[in-house]
Amino acid sequence: MLKALIFDVDGVLVDSMPYHADAWKAAFEDVGIHITRQDIYEIEGSNHVGVIQLIFKKAGRVPQPRDFDELSLKKREIFFRINDVKVFNDIDKCLSLLKKRYHLAVVSGADRAIVHSIMDRFFPGVFDVVISGEDVKEGKPSPEPYLKAVKMLNVQKDECIVFENAPMGVESAKRAGLYCVAIPTYLPPDTLKNADVVIENHSEFSRYLLELVPG
Repeated sequence: MLKALIFDVDGVLVDSMPYHADAWKAAFEDVGIHITRQDIYEIEGSNHVGVIQLIFKKAGRVPQPRDFDELSLKKREIFFRINDVKVFNDIDKCLSLLKKRYHLAVVSGADRAIVHSIMDRFFPGVFDVVISGEDVKEGKPSPEPYLKAVKMLNVQKDECIVFENAPMGVESAKRAGLYCVAIPTYLPPDTLKNADVVIENHSEFSRYLLELVPG
């Protein structure tokens, strides 16, 4: 019996990844690493430690301990300054209906300040569990974030559905043993082929969510 729905945030509930990508791009410029939005889209879901490790590795460099704090702080400052995040169409309506029947959680790779600012701004009081990239030792694609959500929701794995839009997020959900529905928001659908279901777009996503509400 389905009891809980677990959502990624960026690219699933809100259209925000371009601002994350641009903020990372500007932050990495400060240390002489030049990236594109696509570089960030491809590793979306990883927490800030993972992002920094992966981008430095791609550049053939090794981050120093100070790089993690300095780059994540710079990225956060830029994000808050430039973002114009919007909720995807009909998500508010869907969540208000789903909350009456299911436990709801969000699992994001973004840092705690950003995740909670989005929750407070757009979804106050909606989610029973909120997990950010700073709330786990290992971010996506590790199963840890989704396993933590299941534990905090106090449900069984087969009582949950995860909604993702990034390859690392899909991998995290599947490694956690969870059913995963994916939406190709910023990447081609074939990059999400390991999900159980790939939904074409957010209009179809809204319909899928509403079908989970009886009557």
